[in-house]
Amino acid sequence: MKQKNKNHDRVSRRTFMGSTIAAAAAFTVVPRHVLGQGRQAPSDKLNIAGVGVGGMGNGNINNCKNENIVALCDVDSKYAGRTFEQFPKARQWKDFRKMLDGQKEIEAVVIATPDHAHAIVALEAMKRGKHVYVQKPLTRTVGEARILTQAARKYKVATQMGNQGHSGDGVRDICEWIWAGVIGEVKEVHAWTNRPVWPQGIKERPPAQPVPDTLDWDLYCGPSPLRPYNEAYHPFKWRGWWDFGAGALGDMACHVLDPVLSALKLKYPMSVWACATEVNDETFPLASVIRFEFPEREEMPAVKVNWYDGGMKPPRPDELDDRRDINQASSNVLFMGTKGVLRCGEYGDNPQLLPYSRMRDFVNNKPPQTLERIKTSHEGNWIQACKGGKPATSNFDYSGPFTEMVVMGNLALKRLGKKLLWDGENMKFTNDDEANKYVLLPARKGWELKL
Repeated sequence: MKQKNKNHDRVSRRTFMGSTIAAAAAFTVVPRHVLGQGRQAPSDKLNIAGVGVGGMGNGNINNCKNENIVALCDVDSKYAGRTFEQFPKARQWKDFRKMLDGQKEIEAVVIATPDHAHAIVALEAMKRGKHVYVQKPLTRTVGEARILTQAARKYKVATQMGNQGHSGDGVRDICEWIWAGVIGEVKEVHAWTNRPVWPQGIKERPPAQPVPDTLDWDLYCGPSPLRPYNEAYHPFKWRGWWDFGAGALGDMACHVLDPVLSALKLKYPMSVWACATEVNDETFPLASVIRFEFPEREEMPAVKVNWYDGGMKPPRPDELDDRRDINQASSNVLFMGTKGVLRCGEYGDNPQLLPYSRMRDFVNNKPPQTLERIKTSHEGNWIQACKGGKPATSNFDYSGPFTEMVVMGNLALKRLGKKLLWDGENMKFTNDDEANKYVLLPARKGWELKL
């Protein structure tokens, strides 16, 4: 289905107001098919802005560099300096709201801020009719993810979450193998990561430090409560703090659990349970184990999905011979089937059957490919959707419910040791009113999410 441009206050760049102007333009604007050899006509380029361009956003923007990068926004001009230098023609901003209102030509926005700002930036962009690409995790809370999913439908824009493995072949291979019954029924999954690789388990806030001249700290805090600045939060270590990040689970589960969600056709869990090292109100715990339970669906049995971080791992499967490490990569998945085990790396990479004797025979007898492969980058897949192509592979109808599941695991840490029963359609826990307080956290005044 083609995406529609929702900016009704101006006409499309491809359309001119009168036939006379259009006729004149035909001599100066070259259609893409005339150029040939895959080259892109200037009139076909998308006007893209970046918000949060100092870290991962730099890579995202560079993967869009064949389009028109017209605006770059970051609360820290020093941290974003490399990206500013790479795109000197882009107008520079600190406040994304002023950027969106000040540059009407913006058509699409790439968002790679810390997690706590994802929802507000994406929502404000979509409300103005802009397509959005949002780094994983899509949001920090369950309620924010539901709001962004609803907003994408309401404003009819092209969306993509930045879990780039979802555009890779590995996830599709795993789906085809499991759907063909190669390992039988899957009733349990184990997934783990080497994160955190930043400080967590910190109980006290660090002392106040002078705010660097290049940083707008109030804008950085955004919807989260304003606190004194300390270099412990910015630019990298924010992931471990409840107010800014989503911990190890938020950082990696949108990659690691992606093939699990896709292959097992999961949506809302019916319960979640967590155990962990000591939990406090400032930072995520040093290590945790989280279990999601899903009901039967589409002729698949009920399944338990187990998450481990901070050095925790599942039991070693009997199907893995003694010579091999249980770690295939820095993050890993084990699909425990009734006819064998399938394992893969953090992006669905390098899927393998266990025991390995099965894999040797399987190489030349794989099930037929039934899923379309993505021929571009993850960002390129989104750009195609922005220009009227098929919906992007990790659009919010997929990544919104996925994110709800992921960050629900963090919510369970707040109710440690209790099995929380979840009503996904109504977005509430049915056995714990206290847990429902964490489904959507209050935002600082002026930063509320309003559809």
